[in-house]
Amino acid sequence: MSFGPPPSIYTQSALAADTARRRRRTKLLGAVAVIAAVALGGGGWLLASGGDSAPADAEQSLVQSPDDIRETTERAPVSPEGLLMIEHDEGNLAKTNDAKPRYAPGTWATDKVMVKGVADRLEGYDIALDADEKAWTRKLDGHICATSRHVTADGRTAVVVQPPQPAGSEKEGVCDRVVFFDLDTGKKLWQKKMPGAGSAFVTTTNLTLTKGVVAVAWGQGSVAYDMKSGKQLWNSTLGSKCEDKALAGGRALLSLLSCGSLPDVTFQVQELDPRTGKARWTYRVASGVQTVYLPSSDPPVLAVAAGDSEVTDLISLDGEGRHRTTIALNGYEAKCGERYFGLSFFGEYEACDGVVVGRTRAFVTSDENIAAGEPSDWIVAFDLATGRTTGKFDGRELQKVHPLRMSGDDLLIYRRGAGAVAPAAVVRWNPATDQETPLLLFTLPEDDDGELSDPEQSDILYEKGRVFFGKRELAADDKYPTDPVLMALAVGSAGLKH
Repeated sequence: MSFGPPPSIYTQSALAADTARRRRRTKLLGAVAVIAAVALGGGGWLLASGGDSAPADAEQSLVQSPDDIRETTERAPVSPEGLLMIEHDEGNLAKTNDAKPRYAPGTWATDKVMVKGVADRLEGYDIALDADEKAWTRKLDGHICATSRHVTADGRTAVVVQPPQPAGSEKEGVCDRVVFFDLDTGKKLWQKKMPGAGSAFVTTTNLTLTKGVVAVAWGQGSVAYDMKSGKQLWNSTLGSKCEDKALAGGRALLSLLSCGSLPDVTFQVQELDPRTGKARWTYRVASGVQTVYLPSSDPPVLAVAAGDSEVTDLISLDGEGRHRTTIALNGYEAKCGERYFGLSFFGEYEACDGVVVGRTRAFVTSDENIAAGEPSDWIVAFDLATGRTTGKFDGRELQKVHPLRMSGDDLLIYRRGAGAVAPAAVVRWNPATDQETPLLLFTLPEDDDGELSDPEQSDILYEKGRVFFGKRELAADDKYPTDPVLMALAVGSAGLKH
């Protein structure tokens, strides 16, 4: 497949368009301030559910070592009024279109920078107000093939890249380089060539991180590396009977095996020892399941498509790989494998954008509701032990909601804006008390709102009191093909110290 033309420095037309971008930035800041003032004034509607509570805000952040996978507990800022902090445009897109976009996989953030993957490079944008927009750029040895949402507690992550090869050669399109780097500085900490990865392509390569380990699977094999040294810990080539379909990281490391051939494929899920690759337990998925996704490794939760191409159920396992409960998803959208128009690009098996899994609950987005005067959708909490519902968070009419991640035992939720009627928001929801706490209020640029707010098209992150949006595909505007296109945006709180 083609990743579109390689990036270059901004053209003169892109530089000239900077004035328009700055005007747009000023307009957005003004709109945020006005809407936030309306929402907050006189005990406004957004705060009707109650402000921050002592128990929620008193949550202690998890004590983590540098190699742990980051789990951040968010506190409510002094003010939820949003301030635009980053607005980065990508130029040189004249040769792209919707059918042949420039891909921009991967969005990460720390308390210092927002980092975006695009084509064959990584870029870090400084989030400090009045700072230079670009903190660093890291040119890679090829286009990005796979990314992971996981970040270490001290701000490191990895990508897999596709080194350029002669056209028509057997290695053309092979993704066999894994790069581990520091998000704050862009420094490449190590790069390794994956052994036996001749069948690793952008459609088959899956990358993940767990404590102290970077691991990659590509169907015909898998490999793991020590984070600190880059030393290979183990690798496997299973042959024709079973394939290393994918890996899922975080607190633990799960492996998805695909065994047999169509139409009689069966799946197994194993928990692996991250340092040795040896299986601690194996769960055999029932026959008839067409696809399995791994939204959570600990607690282990599988999203399965039983007799259908779309996810039909969540399966909750215990710590020994034994079945706990099955949650039927009739009326819900797990949104697994729906990025890039359902194509298996850049690693999809941990990407269930309609599901967030906590310690004791799974949170799932409902189907869209088009009835007038009712919420556009909602998020339901399911108990992982019993499968019973334990809470419901309603969106609003014309304001869909999207689960972002856990913050302790609370769920962070993005709620879309409704034009001039209501701002977009990030809120924290406690399912035990049904308390909603606003964290940020803001508006997005009107022309980009639909794409930025759609989890199938853009990454949406919340980290250290800021919300980050990163588009995954970039294409030239039909009317203005030489103009740059908005790629990354971040909003912080007016009450946040910068």
